[in-house]
Amino acid sequence: MPVLLHLRITVPTDRTAAVRELLADDPGVAHLGLVHAGSLRPPGDLFLVDVARESADQLIGALRELHVDRDGGIAMEAVDAAVSRPAEEAERRAPGDGSDAVVWEQVVRSTAADAALSVSYLAFLGIATLLAAIAIVNDSAPLVIGAMVLGPEFGPLAALAVALVHRRARVGRQALVSLAVGFAGAIAVTVLAALVGRWLGWFGTDLLAADRPATGFITQPDRWSLVVAVLAGVAGVLSLTSARTGALVGVFISVTTVPAAGEMALAVALGSGTDLQEAATQLGINLAGVLVAAVATLLVQQTVWRRVPRIVPRVQRVGRARV
Repeated sequence: MPVLLHLRITVPTDRTAAVRELLADDPGVAHLGLVHAGSLRPPGDLFLVDVARESADQLIGALRELHVDRDGGIAMEAVDAAVSRPAEEAERRAPGDGSDAVVWEQVVRSTAADAALSVSYLAFLGIATLLAAIAIVNDSAPLVIGAMVLGPEFGPLAALAVALVHRRARVGRQALVSLAVGFAGAIAVTVLAALVGRWLGWFGTDLLAADRPATGFITQPDRWSLVVAVLAGVAGVLSLTSARTGALVGVFISVTTVPAAGEMALAVALGSGTDLQEAATQLGINLAGVLVAAVATLLVQQTVWRRVPRIVPRVQRVGRARV
């Protein structure tokens, strides 16, 4: 089945001819429509384009050279299914493979949205950390898994990696703030909840010293913690860049970030300096491992994709046609 992206491009009328020629010459374009004066804000002509995913990044770059993003707009969305012979032919003509292609603008902008410090992000991270603490109190592996899946921290981590590779300082700062404020707030809320539980007599200071076969791994960072974090970082980035977000669930389950934050909160509330240090080490190893692996994966993808043989559109000739 062809892997297509649908582009909705708003073009100022003085660049309509140039954009039309660019799209018509691109071998990866399967379907091309033009609605004159189809856009009211900003005013301009509207192009409706279905393009093979492996051609989309290059095409968007050419459109940006014409400043379509500045004076018009480019919206993109995945096509779930396309029953079309032209689509199949466009995918055959396009260089590379659609499942491996990276649309960098899509990756940058989607991860930038995940970098924002929002109320929902703080809520999910807080609830996940509380669940992790409850899992430790009850030594419950299913609750630990639930806390891992619920935790939203991979979004800012991926955004930070993309910001480092593509030199997006603003996005990088937002991601760092989201990580720092998010974990600090989640741990603080969980500390308060743990103090209430201790005051009510639900558990005592001996909790963390007890044998916990299902959750004891949280305070036992070792070389395998780093290995798992690195593999999770690679898998997470690949799932984002290849638009296979279903694989992210496996990434969430494998990384011991939220459980470590929950353990830190309990250690503070129960006065266990050793457990606090071990859980903080676990959290640091996982965050660092995921980030380093994510950056390395993005750099490799960027290098490999640049070397994929391409049929380059006649951007220079189109550029000369600009008014």
